[in-house]
Amino acid sequence: MPSRGRGFMVCIMSGASSRLALFLCGCYVAALGVHAEEPCVAETQEAEHYVAAVYEHQLILTPNPLALVSRKQALELMNQNLDIYEQQVMIAAQKGVQIIVFPEDGIHGFNFTRTSVYPFLDFMPSPRLVRWNPCLEPHRFSDTEVLQRLSCMAVKGDMFLVANLGTKQPCQSNDPGCPNDGRYQFNTNVVFSNNGTLVDRYRKHNLYFEAAFDAPLKVDHVIFDTPFAGKFGIFTCFDILFFDPAIRLLRDSEVKHVVYPAAWMNQLPLLAAIQIQRAFAIAFGINFLAANIHHPSLGMTGSGIHSPLKSFWHHDMETSRGHLIIAQVAKNPLGLTGTENATGKTDPSHSKFLEILAGDPYCEKDAQEVHCDGATKWNVNTPPIFHSEMMYDNFTLVPVWGKEGYLRVCANGLCCYLLYKRPTVSKELYALGVFDGLHTVHGTYYVQACALVKCGGLGFDTCGQEITEATGRFEFHLWGNFSTSYIFPLLLTSGMTLETPDQFGWENDYSFLRKSGLSSGLVTAALYGRLYERD
Repeated sequence: MPSRGRGFMVCIMSGASSRLALFLCGCYVAALGVHAEEPCVAETQEAEHYVAAVYEHQLILTPNPLALVSRKQALELMNQNLDIYEQQVMIAAQKGVQIIVFPEDGIHGFNFTRTSVYPFLDFMPSPRLVRWNPCLEPHRFSDTEVLQRLSCMAVKGDMFLVANLGTKQPCQSNDPGCPNDGRYQFNTNVVFSNNGTLVDRYRKHNLYFEAAFDAPLKVDHVIFDTPFAGKFGIFTCFDILFFDPAIRLLRDSEVKHVVYPAAWMNQLPLLAAIQIQRAFAIAFGINFLAANIHHPSLGMTGSGIHSPLKSFWHHDMETSRGHLIIAQVAKNPLGLTGTENATGKTDPSHSKFLEILAGDPYCEKDAQEVHCDGATKWNVNTPPIFHSEMMYDNFTLVPVWGKEGYLRVCANGLCCYLLYKRPTVSKELYALGVFDGLHTVHGTYYVQACALVKCGGLGFDTCGQEITEATGRFEFHLWGNFSTSYIFPLLLTSGMTLETPDQFGWENDYSFLRKSGLSSGLVTAALYGRLYERD
């Protein structure tokens, strides 16, 4: 589907293999119950697919999150958001949706203190200890009004429902982790089955400056089963950047699907919501159902239903309305081609890439050709190395000049390589950057990154700035000698458009990303590596 004005994307992206009709080829927009688009239905076998929905919610916020309100006042506000949720469930039900995901903080909001959030919290019994259907047993526990409404919605819509709310759990003074006020407060995802039973809950482990909430003393590793698609994993927002619980969950090879409520603030060029969601789906060969908050003034937008080969996504920084995405999803997602294709028939650019890897890592280029043999060293005309801030990190970069070339740039132990061709050279500055170090702003975590980015202007100091529009087309191989196996491929083009790599995998101990035939100008192509053990 085309972009509707700058910054507003409702999109379906085909993957590397057009043979695979993995999804229903349609998007839905629902703004407070308004159904805006009809789908086109792919001919697929129902037995191999399920129908999923994610809702990007324009939430109704409390006027002052620091003010102390009564439980009654808190419920009045939350019910306004729950009314919108219910409308979306009923729209989704008409389309045969079997599971729907709502965003983080979508019912209660954010920026509370520990005290001011308290009236917004539901009591949460452990679903592993208590079997409970809040819709059928509303009076079993007090302070569970939100859980009751969500449970009844799941029944009304006849679908699994995933939502996020604040919960409370009393604790005793002999519990060494018990906070001074005698209760735990958790940022909690809940899963209800289509008959309203509370299936499981996940309490967020990696909190993002959330003073109102506690991290659970032991990480929740939650996998829930469904009759229509088998096992799903679940985690929340910032969790996606850490080993626990996200990576540990996916060590279970039966987990083919993840549900992911988020309140994610976009940060380009490497961590826009739809970028990291899609990268996660590709890296692990799974389906990724991501629902983000819609709050453009805070940079929050970007939701999607992603598979390794196809994505349905929404990114809208212009309007103030919610958005429902519905898609048919393969029960067993097919992954991207990695190195298995690399040894068969290859195009000239891939042959050149393999030749470079097979030879001496120090190669040289002239205007036309890349020369690699044991005796060659780097050409003396190597572009200048410079430094610029990207994602609050000090990247080492080289400019990407000319119609074709082969570049290398290194920092610490990581070297990044780029083999590229351009049909025409646009009047834009592109750069190849490397970072290998501890990221310390808005969280602390160790990153290894190789990134080809469009700069904000023509000066070197503009490389790393947040931009969304570009015209430069590339055919390229990007690779690096990463010291982690956890690499996330990022590929974003003009107008916040996601692209599918032609190949992503490993060759001779190098992680590589390959792409030709971009649909629009390149904004970012990157290999984003995480060294969890160095956090």
